[in-house]
Amino acid sequence: MDYELIAPCHFGLESVLKREVQALGYTITKVEDGKVRFLTDEAGIARANIFLRTAERVLLLAAEFDAYTFDELFEQTKAVPWARFLPKDARFWVKKANSVRSRLFSPSDIQSIVKKAIVENLKAAYGTEILPESGDEYPIRISILKDRVTVGIDTSGDSLHKRGYRRDTVKAPITETLAAALLMLTPWKPDRILVDPFCGSGTFLIEAALMAKNEAPGMNRSFTAEKWRNLVPKKCWYEGVTEAMDLLRKPPSGLDLQGYDIDPAAVRSAKENAARAEAEDLIHFETRDVRNLSHRKKYGFIVTNPPYGERISEKEALPELYRVLGERFAALDAWSMYMITSYEDAPAMVGREPARNRKIYNGMLKTYFYEFPGPKPPKARTAGEDGAGQGRRAETEGERDGNHRRDRK
Repeated sequence: MDYELIAPCHFGLESVLKREVQALGYTITKVEDGKVRFLTDEAGIARANIFLRTAERVLLLAAEFDAYTFDELFEQTKAVPWARFLPKDARFWVKKANSVRSRLFSPSDIQSIVKKAIVENLKAAYGTEILPESGDEYPIRISILKDRVTVGIDTSGDSLHKRGYRRDTVKAPITETLAAALLMLTPWKPDRILVDPFCGSGTFLIEAALMAKNEAPGMNRSFTAEKWRNLVPKKCWYEGVTEAMDLLRKPPSGLDLQGYDIDPAAVRSAKENAARAEAEDLIHFETRDVRNLSHRKKYGFIVTNPPYGERISEKEALPELYRVLGERFAALDAWSMYMITSYEDAPAMVGREPARNRKIYNGMLKTYFYEFPGPKPPKARTAGEDGAGQGRRAETEGERDGNHRRDRK
C-alpha cells in the first residue's frame, strides 16, 4: 500500500533532506519550509526512520483539509477513514498541535476536538460504544497553517536526532540531525582532515565518524511504528536493519577527525559519547585552546559551532575569540572553514568575507552558516598527462561542490 510521509527538518536545510529522500529512491511530492513530503510503501516507513540523517521525525500523512471553525475541524477529522490507520485497540492521542496564521489558534482546543472526532469515527467503524485503547501507541500531530490542517501519525516516537550515543551534553549543544545536515552541506569527505576547535559534546565529529563508516543513524534504536503490525510488517524493520548492516564499511585508513575544547569536562563528555557511538578509535579529542589550533597538512576542513555569547560578559569576549579563530584559520595551508553561529559580526571578526551565508534556525534561534571554502587538492597525475591547463585558476571547494550538485540534477 502506498503512503505519503512528511519528514520535518531544520528550517533552511530542506534541500539536504530532499537529496537524502531521493537517494533512498522515493518520489518527492512537496518541499515546504521545514519539511519534505514523499511517497513510499510500508517498507519505506522503516527505511526512512533507519536511514535519514537530517529529518527530525517521520510522520504518516492521515489527512489534509481546510478548516475555519472548530465545527469544521471536528467534521473533517471525523470523515477521515481512521480504521485504515488505527486498529480497534489503538492507544492514540494528539501529542502536539500548532497553528500559524490560522483562525483556529488554541492548541489545547485543537487537541481535544481532534481526539473526540477520531473516537466518534472509530466507534462507528468498529461498531462499539467503547474503545479499549489498550494496544500499541499511535501519537498524532496536528499542524495548521493559514487554515490548512495537516494530520500526521508519528512513526518515529523519540526525535530522530536521538541516535542513542549522546547522554552527556554541554551547554547549548548542536543536535545530531543539524550537525549531520551541516556536514552534508560541505564538500568534506572521509578522506579529508576534519577539525572542530569548539567540539563541545563532539557531535560534529561523531556524526562524521558515522558517515565514514556509512552507518545508518537509526540502525541501533527503536521506533514507535515497529509495533504497528497493521501498517508495517515486522519483516520491513528486519530487512531495513539488514540493509543498513550490509552497507557498513571500514573507514578509510587516512581518516583524521580531531576535536578540541578549552573545557576539560566537555572533552570528557565528547569521549564518552564517542565511545557509545563505537567511534572512540576514529576521533582524537583533546583539551586545547583555539589559540593553539594548527595542523601540518594541507586541504583540511574546520566545521564548528563556536560560542554565541548568551551572557553580556560572554558577548564582550566574542570579538577576540572570533579574531583568534580567523588568525588560526589563515595560518592553515589551503584549508576550508564552515561555522554556524548567531553572532552576526563573525565574518568581520574572522577577517574574511564568506563565500556564502545561509540562514538556518537552530530551534527558535536564528543562526548563520558561514562558508569559507579553500582550494581543492590537485588531482592525482595520471600517465600520459602533459600538464595542459596547469595555469588555470584553482577551483575552490565551494565551486567544486556546486558543480558536483549541478551535475547530479
